[in-house]
Amino acid sequence: MNNLLSKKLVGADNQQERLEIESWIVGFTDGEGCFSASFIKNKTTKSGWQLFPEFVITQGAKSISALEAVQNYFQCGKIFVNKRYDNHNEYLYRYCVRSIKDLRDKIIPFFEKRKLKTYKARDFRIFARIVKCMSRMIHLKPKGMKRIAEMIEHMNRKKKSRFLKSSETKR
Repeated sequence: MNNLLSKKLVGADNQQERLEIESWIVGFTDGEGCFSASFIKNKTTKSGWQLFPEFVITQGAKSISALEAVQNYFQCGKIFVNKRYDNHNEYLYRYCVRSIKDLRDKIIPFFEKRKLKTYKARDFRIFARIVKCMSRMIHLKPKGMKRIAEMIEHMNRKKKSRFLKSSETKR
């Protein structure tokens, strides 16, 4: 999808064109997107941990215009380059939305209204609950942090949480 086409679709007044881009974003996210949340050690926070939610879509450099179309549609997020030095011929680019406000007010309502079709629908539902907990500041209390960490364990790769295994959280 080239930039001219993406701008036409994003600015479309025509309901059919708008439905097309929205359906395209859902399908694109089903294939190339991810809803994730993780705890990261951060000495500047009271608990020593920071909760980090993000919505990400990844593409190779040749398809960056697709990420730009998604960014233009949502009017939020940033595109980052992940430089690669392996046997791949192009860098990877990531469209990321990390702002709680943008996740809560733009990304979550979009995907609540337009349903994902793959296993990512389950990850999205958990992700939406985590962001809602963060909006209510539940993640700032030890009990809330533990509850959110348990939710995270049921997302994506289902890895055990470093936060839950940490000696600081076993008090």
